[in-house]
Formats: sequence, structure tokens, C-alpha cells
Amino acid sequence: MEKVFNFCAGPAMLPVDVLAQAQKELVNWNGLGTSVMEISHRSKEFIKVAEESEQDLRDLLAIPDNYKVLFCQGGARAQFAAVPLNLLGGNTKADYVDAGYWAQSAVEEAQKYCTPNVINTIIDVDGKKAVQPASEWALSDDAAYVHFCPNETIDGIEINDLPVTDKPIVADMSSTILSRKIDVSKYGVIYAGAQKNIGPAGLTIVIVRDDLLDLASQALPSVLNYGVLADKESMFNTPPTYAWYLAGLVFKWLKSNGGIDAMETHNRKKAAVLYDYIDQSDFYRNDVHSDNRSLMNVPFQLANPELDTKFLELADEAGLKALKGHRVVGGMRASIYNAMPLEGVEALVQFMKEFEEKYV
Repeated sequence: MEKVFNFCAGPAMLPVDVLAQAQKELVNWNGLGTSVMEISHRSKEFIKVAEESEQDLRDLLAIPDNYKVLFCQGGARAQFAAVPLNLLGGNTKADYVDAGYWAQSAVEEAQKYCTPNVINTIIDVDGKKAVQPASEWALSDDAAYVHFCPNETIDGIEINDLPVTDKPIVADMSSTILSRKIDVSKYGVIYAGAQKNIGPAGLTIVIVRDDLLDLASQALPSVLNYGVLADKESMFNTPPTYAWYLAGLVFKWLKSNGGIDAMETHNRKKAAVLYDYIDQSDFYRNDVHSDNRSLMNVPFQLANPELDTKFLELADEAGLKALKGHRVVGGMRASIYNAMPLEGVEALVQFMKEFEEKYV
């Protein structure tokens, strides 16, 4: 069978070593004669999994002691509601930085609970999409928090600045967490759906500063209440135990492969290989300014869109899977998260060269 590289934006590919270990342990985990997904989440065996995974994540991101790490359900979309209901307190206003599809989706949900001040940050620079510098964002003086999405998976746009504010910064890092170093202490809340750089779909990580745990609305369901989840150590209800276990394996894989510093170097190299090829070609193009190109999600267009179907068909036959762009933007998209090896990006570039030579 020809080697397959999965460029899906999410659920995304997992490290092969992690999948191999999970396969080996599936029906007899730790000699118990049962799967890890079959044991009680309150058993001493699973509590050890939970504790180790949290500590490994704390080590990887250097999470300060005055932050709680929550293992939640509901995906990032649940956090679109959880954030305002947890953080508004007595306020009715919040700032939302809009740089693409997922930021807009967060705004749509937040409108049910507060009055969002939406800051549209997309500008045109040399005919390419770019993000306005953070120093120019028209933030409010009376907002409860500032929400933004540092990486837009659909648009392939990355925000490299932090909001300039004294309000809690809330970041949807679903597609960028663990891909490079961040200073967690600069954020009030970080949340991330697992299905890109953490593990399988069904788990959501929330990192929340302690002083923000007591602001929740009385209308907030307990299962989304950061204070309740922190007090119950993410076990207010039965958590997605298998997804939690797999996330723990991914964290150990990251640590064994050099941690976040090594992963950032790896990711920047992969992205450069793909962007460099696109930039030198007249057959392909990327519409995002180089200052704001995503390391994780690389959208590109063919000069002749009538060839899109043929490109996808032949790419799939070559073992290059899930390259179709999101319906909102069309074209192609290569998602190159942590688990994507350099070999996969090089195989894509080689295919793109051969396709261009044949159809130019």
C-alpha cells in the first residue's frame, strides 16, 4: 500500500507512534485485561492517566501554578457560549477580534449573552489579506474580556500580535496550541478543541486563570462552569476517557521528541517548504500576506480552477488525502499540524510540481 499523508483540517492525523501504542494497548491496557475506555474514570488507574496528562501539558506549555487545566467536552463551539457565561460577571460587553470564519462564529454565539464590540482586523496589503497591527485595534475601555482566534484554519490567517489591553485575553487556540511556544501568563483563558494538535475529537482543553473562576452567570449550565469543573478536577460528569488517554499519549510523544521548541522548528520548516514552492510558481497562489500566513493551515488556489477536481482526484490516488479547501474559500488546503512529517509536505510539493508540469 502506498504511504498515505492526511492533510485534513480536523479531525487531523495523529502521530503514528501514538496510534501504534493505542492499538497495542486497546484490549489489554496495563495488564488489566480490559481497555482503558472500559474502566471507571474514578479508578486509581485512570486518575493516574489524568494526573500525568495534566502535568505533561503543564510542562510542555510552562503553565503557571495560578491556572487550572480543564479537560472538557463539547468542542470549541461549546466554549463560544462558555466564555461569555463564565467571564462577563456583571458586565454586558466584550471585545471580539475578527480575522476570519471562527472568530465570526464566536461572535454569533456571544451575541446571545452580551453585546460584542467586533473589531474587524482584516486589511489588504499588496493585494494580499493581512491583519491590522494589534496596536491599531479599537478595543473598548469597559469590556469584560478580549476574545481572538490566533489561527484561522479556513482562511489560513495567523495573528502574531496579542491584544494591547489590561482586560483578560481569551484565545481560541484549537488549531495552533502546542505548535510553538506561548507565554500562558499573558492570557486569561486559552481553549482548544483536541482534534488538531492534541488528540481525537470529543475533548476540549481549557486553561483558565484562577481569578476568573468566580464570575459565572447563574444561567450557566454546570457542565460548562469553569469553577465547577476545576473543583471537580474535570470529572463533574463522566469525561471522554479514551480521548483523554490519547491526549496524554500525544503529550508524552511531544516531550520525547524535544518538546515545543523542537516542534516549532519542525513546523516552521514544513511551512517554508510549501510556501516557498507556491510563491515561485505561477500555477499556484496563496492569497495571504507573508506576515500573517498560518503555520498550520496552508490554503492555495490553482490559476485555473477548472483543474481543481483533477488535482484532488490525482492527489488522492497518490496518497495525499483531504486537500480540498473549505467550501467558504474553495481551492485547496493543506493542514500540516504537529503530526505531519516533513516527508508528507515534501511529497505534496513533488506532486504539485508534477501536476504543474503536466497541466500548465
